[in-house]
Amino acid sequence: MEEVKVWEVVELLKTTTEFFVAKKVDEPRISAELLLGHILVRSRLELYLQHNRPVYEDELDRFRACCRQRIEGRPVQYITGEQYFYGLQFMVDERVLIPRPETELLVEHALESLGMTGRGGSREARILDIGTGSGCMAVTMASLCPLLQVTAVDCSLDALAVARLNAAKHGVESRIAFVFADMFEEFFASKLPGTPYDLIVSNPPYIPALEWETLQREVKQFEPKIALTTLHGLECYRAIAAQAIKLLVPGGILCFELHADAALMVSEIMEINGFRGITVAKDYSGHDRIISGIFA
Repeated sequence: MEEVKVWEVVELLKTTTEFFVAKKVDEPRISAELLLGHILVRSRLELYLQHNRPVYEDELDRFRACCRQRIEGRPVQYITGEQYFYGLQFMVDERVLIPRPETELLVEHALESLGMTGRGGSREARILDIGTGSGCMAVTMASLCPLLQVTAVDCSLDALAVARLNAAKHGVESRIAFVFADMFEEFFASKLPGTPYDLIVSNPPYIPALEWETLQREVKQFEPKIALTTLHGLECYRAIAAQAIKLLVPGGILCFELHADAALMVSEIMEINGFRGITVAKDYSGHDRIISGIFA
């Protein structure tokens, strides 16, 4: 009878990484670590601290099933069903966009604009999150700042269902109102509770349709297109800036995440709609990524 090979963690990670490299999988080593960590319920650090731990047959079968999905291009976050954002664990699946590190900068910038820090604060404020998706921004801000009241809006009922689960997971559902509404509707403002707001924050779809085919395969095939792209990439900025003047208190703040090439155009859109003191912040790669302005 043929002896069944028993894999150890470190050997399995090395072999899987090499296999992913051969299959041209993005971030092959991190993918292997996250998938194995998911199966073994271990962090990436714990995998190396327990490098000689055997991986048993049932674990190996489940790990291989995850690896097959990864080879097909499915993002690791959708395979594991989770993504960390600002140190918090969020449930994610194909109903919502995967939270990115760049969006953490939007949370920091938004809180700082209210006189708080990225670690939180005790100021009372009303915040509107337009296009909440997984709820990562709304839930994070509510978790950091116990006196915030947040309204989280999305035009996808599926996305709102995920956001509600994440709010419940982190114990902030009582301070977040979830609203199904479309920013392009004429009566959008009338659907929102808690107006006027001190801050509006949004990571809107901003990829122009012409750029769609240039995106990574796993983005195009698995992430919700409605959360990523519009025809010209500017439509949501225009709609939100026009709505914001009806929704903000005097001196209220509007914060957007930006397409790297859109800072000048979005700045002009905001100025046309009465915003002043417009500032632009860069991301970790030096690209323009966050823009904010004050409603005069």
